[in-house]
Amino acid sequence: MKIQGAVRFLHLPIIVLGILSSSAVADQVVLQNGDRLTGQIVKFDGKDLTLKSEFAGEINIKWSAVQRITSDQPLQVESSDGQTAVGPVTTSDGNFEIATKTRGTVAIPKEKISHMRGEAEQSAYEKSLHPGLRDNWDGGATVGFGLTRGNSETKNLALAFTADRKTLHDKLSLYANSIYATNDATGAVPSTTANAEQGGIRYDHDITPRLFAFVGADFQADSLQTLDLRSVFGGGLGFHVIKRDATTLDLLAGINYTHEAYTTFSRSFAAATLGDEFMHKLHGSTVLTQSFYFFPNFNDPGEYRTTFNFGTVTKISKWLGWQNSFGDIYVTNPPFGKKKNDIIFTTGLNISFMHRGELK
Repeated sequence: MKIQGAVRFLHLPIIVLGILSSSAVADQVVLQNGDRLTGQIVKFDGKDLTLKSEFAGEINIKWSAVQRITSDQPLQVESSDGQTAVGPVTTSDGNFEIATKTRGTVAIPKEKISHMRGEAEQSAYEKSLHPGLRDNWDGGATVGFGLTRGNSETKNLALAFTADRKTLHDKLSLYANSIYATNDATGAVPSTTANAEQGGIRYDHDITPRLFAFVGADFQADSLQTLDLRSVFGGGLGFHVIKRDATTLDLLAGINYTHEAYTTFSRSFAAATLGDEFMHKLHGSTVLTQSFYFFPNFNDPGEYRTTFNFGTVTKISKWLGWQNSFGDIYVTNPPFGKKKNDIIFTTGLNISFMHRGELK
C-alpha cells in the first residue's frame, strides 16, 4: 500500500506539469460579452479573427467582438500605417502589445491592426509571395469522342486543355484544343470534315491593383481553310474592371504581329489587339467564361480578324466536371473559295487538376 501511495505521489507532479504545459501553449481570446475562447490563433484578415480549437475546429470571430487576446506563440502583426512586429501578444488598455526579440514591447491600437498571422499562416503567406514555378496551378483537360456505324459512318474527337498559375501579382495561362472529324462512308467528299488546332500562352503582371501588362503568343491551324499555321505574337495593357472571387471582367488593348502560312501563299502584318475577358461563378458549381477579341489590320485598313469564345464547366465531383465550349473565328480575307467563319462547339467530360506545392 505504501508503495502504491508513493507511485501515485510521484505521478501527481507529472500530471500537474502536463496540465500546466498544455494550457501554457494555448492562445486565449476574450470577447466583449466576457466569454473566453481557447485554442490557437491562426490569423486576422482585416475582418475576422480565426481561432483553431481542439474540439470545435476553426472558428471565425468578428473583430468588433474581440476585447483582448493573449498568445504564447509569436504572431506577425501588421498595422494600417505600415508597422510590423513579431512576438507573443497581450492586450492592455485597448493596445495590442507585442513582445519582440529586438525592439522590446511594441504597442499597436486595436483599430490600427490590419493583419495578424500565426507561424504556419505566415509561412504560407510568404510562400504565396514567391511560389515555385510548379506551384499554384489550376486547370483541366476535356475529352469528347463520337462514333457512328451502319447507315452513317463517322467519327470525331475533341480535345481541350487549360492551365492557369496565379500569384498575388501575376498570372500565367496555357491553353490548347483540337477537333478532328471524318466521314468514313465510301466515296464521301470530303472524307475529313474537321481538322483544326489552337494553342497559346499568355503572361499577365499587375502594375497597380487595377492595371496590368500582358504578353502572349497564339497558334492556329485549320486544314479545311488551307491554313497551315497562324502565329500571333503580341502584348499590351489590361484593366481589371471587376476583380472579385466570383466575378472578373478585364478589358485589354495592345498590338500584335501576325504571320499566316496558307497552302498557296503566306502573309505577315501588324495589327491592334482589342478585347474583353469575363468570368462568373454560378452557385459555386458552374463557372462561365467569355472572351471576345478584335484584331484590325494596320497594313490593310478594312481587313480584320475576330475571335469569340464562350464556355461553361459544371463540377460533378472534386476532380470531374462537364464542359461546353463554343468558339467562332472570323477572317475578312480568307483564301479564295473558303468561308470567313469557322465555328467550333465541343462538349465532354472535364478532368481538373490542382497543384499548390507543400510548405517546407
